[in-house]
Parts: sequence; C-alpha cells; structure tokens
Amino acid sequence: MLFARVLTGSSSADWQPVPGGITAPAGFLAAGITAGLKPSGRPDLSLLLAPDGAVCAGSFTTNRVRAACVDLCAERLAATGGRVRAVLTNAGQANACTGERGRSDSLQATAALAGRLGLAEAEVLICSTGVIGVPIPMEPLLAGLDPLVASLSEEGGAAAAAAILTTDLVDKQVALAADLGGRTVRIGGMAKGSGMIHPSMATLLAYLSCDAGVPAPVWQAMVRRALDRSLNAITVDGDTSTNDSLLAFAAGEPLDPEHFPALEVGLTAAAQHLARAVARDGEGATCLIAVGVEGAADDALARQVARTVAGSSLVKCAIHGRDPNWGRIVAAAGRSGVDFDPQAVALWLGGHQLMEAGQPLAFDRPAASRYMADRARGAYLHDDTVAIRLRIGAGPGRGTAWGCDLSDQYVRINADYTT
Repeated sequence: MLFARVLTGSSSADWQPVPGGITAPAGFLAAGITAGLKPSGRPDLSLLLAPDGAVCAGSFTTNRVRAACVDLCAERLAATGGRVRAVLTNAGQANACTGERGRSDSLQATAALAGRLGLAEAEVLICSTGVIGVPIPMEPLLAGLDPLVASLSEEGGAAAAAAILTTDLVDKQVALAADLGGRTVRIGGMAKGSGMIHPSMATLLAYLSCDAGVPAPVWQAMVRRALDRSLNAITVDGDTSTNDSLLAFAAGEPLDPEHFPALEVGLTAAAQHLARAVARDGEGATCLIAVGVEGAADDALARQVARTVAGSSLVKCAIHGRDPNWGRIVAAAGRSGVDFDPQAVALWLGGHQLMEAGQPLAFDRPAASRYMADRARGAYLHDDTVAIRLRIGAGPGRGTAWGCDLSDQYVRINADYTT
C-alpha cells in the first residue's frame, strides 16, 4: 500500500490504506460473477455502480485499432459531459476487430443493463478484455446480468476486481483515506493487466472511485495529471492494447477547492499503486523495475527517459539475468529523444554507483548481481524492486517509470496464448 502526504495551507492530509478496494468510497457498489464467458470457469463479468450525481473522467487507447467498446465509452462520456453511472466489464473476449457485431453487442449489453438498473443507456459504459478478434458470447452475458445486479454490494470490490482478470496472476486493488476539511474522503481502485502493457493514455483496464464531489472539468484534469505519473509511466512489453481504458468516478458532497491539491495527491498515490501492481505482475516477471530520472529540464522529459529505460528489452533481459550491464541503461536513455549531456550522467543500481560525470566507476559486480537476484520473485519478501537511479543533468525535472524483467516464460506464455 501507499502513503502520501501533502501540505495544504496550515493543515496536512495523510493518505492511509483502508480496506474495500473500489467500493471503499461511500455510495459505490460493485459485483463480480462467473457468467460462463471463459472456458476456465473463473469469474468473468464485473459491474461497478456509482452514486447518483457522479462524474466520470475517461482516458483511452491511442491505438488506431480500437475495440467498439472503447469508442462507445468515449462517445457517451462526451455526450453526457461525464455524467455516467455504471460500467460493465466482460473478461475473456476483447471484442476488438469484430466488425459491426462488436458495436451491436456492446449496445445490446449496455441497453439490457440500463433497463435493469433504471438508468438511461447513455449512463452505462462497457469495457472488454481478452483475445482480439473474439466477440462476446452474448447469451451467457445477458443471462448473467440478473445475478450480477443482484450481487451488487458495498463489499463487492474484491469480487469485481477478480472478475476483470485475464492472464493476471493476482488482482490489483487499492483504497486510501484521508481527512480533508474535517471529513473523511476515500479513493478506491482496481485494475487488470499483465501483458500487452505499454499505455499511451491510461492503461489496460483501470477504474478509480472517489466519494468527494468535484466539477467534471477539474476532475478530468486531475485524473490526466495523475495518469501521467502512474499508469502512463509503466511498461511490460512495449505493446499498447486495442482496449486500454481508464474510468475514474467522483461522487459525493462537493469538496472545497482548497483541498483539490490534497485530493490529487491521493488520486496519484492510488493510481501509482495500481500501476506498480500491473508492472510487477507482468507476464513471466520475477521482479519490478523502478527507474528514477533526475536532472532533466522538466518532469515530462524525465519520465520520457525513465520510460525508455524501463521498456528496453536489453535492460529487462540484463536484470532478469542479474547482469549489472550498465551500458544498456545509458544507451536506452540516449535514444529516448531527450537532449542531455552524456558527460553529466551519473548512475546507480540500488546502492551501487556505477557512473559519475559520464565515466564508469569501479564497483563490486558480484554484489550488484546479488542485489538483483535478491529481488527475484519470492526471494525478498519486503522489497522485490530493482531500483535504477539516473541523473542526466542539473535541471529540476524528476520522473519515475516502472517495468519488469523479461524472462523466457514471457515468450512461452505469449507463444501459446491462443493455441
């Protein structure tokens, strides 16, 4: 879990972990069931319902090949000004590249759900995840709507988080709470993703909830900034999906604008927790990689360098092999598209400094290798993160990106994905 603090005037907001996941904020309900969409028999149909008056901010894949559900979500958010209440998620089928049927099925599913919830069709969104080119099995989905709606509850966050998974090994949930202006505000979240992760919008499928009322334009801007520092700063394999979607809901008593900065800190902390969880659960991964860059001209450029390093296949392979081959790190930074002086570069791997002023330093290579090995899955319970710190100049810009190592298991998983 995450801990974040921000100073707002003379008071501080301490964001602390709380139970409940996506339904931790007041008024949010969720459910997850097994509808028979997956041959595995695992949970595969999820529903999130926001309170009346909710606003929703969305961010979606920039891939030119987009699933019909992505376009439908974007259209409905634009048409309603973000005034939507529910999102249905089916797992097992991406419903992308399925022609007119893809849109027709999405419309049919949301219309059927809207009728059961007493909502307008435009207030209901749908997300799909699974194999590209495979349509939704509509008969089991429609048959599952009644038990899904009946299962809605304030304790349904865990079930909903489990029902959106595909190749994930674990679910991804977060819930934080803080006192803002004498009231407790909660932020919840859930996400899915393990492969095909290199987002350029939000990422994969991710959902956030908040029980504070925030004007839609303010909420949208807040969510975008949080995403840039979290879900847009991760990579597993360099592939951006056809279905990537982020939906963030805010509903509740209006929050005094004085506390918007503190709320954004909590929102960013929740999103970063989900981002790290997705990267750590990368297909075949044995460790998380955190790349911190400092000394850039601004934060965006620092994140650009960090993400390039985190996404380098050579860096990822070296870390999997516990090889402190620092040349791969600086070479990746150099092709990031960010201008910096190579003679200003300093580099650390954990506590081991490898470079200073653009020159290599003598370091204990076996110890650096052990540092990485200790963070392999299951070997270092309290810290499985390989930390890379890179200084590229004297500018104020700082940024972090997260990734994972690249193993032969990743190849095995994806070589056999549909066969």
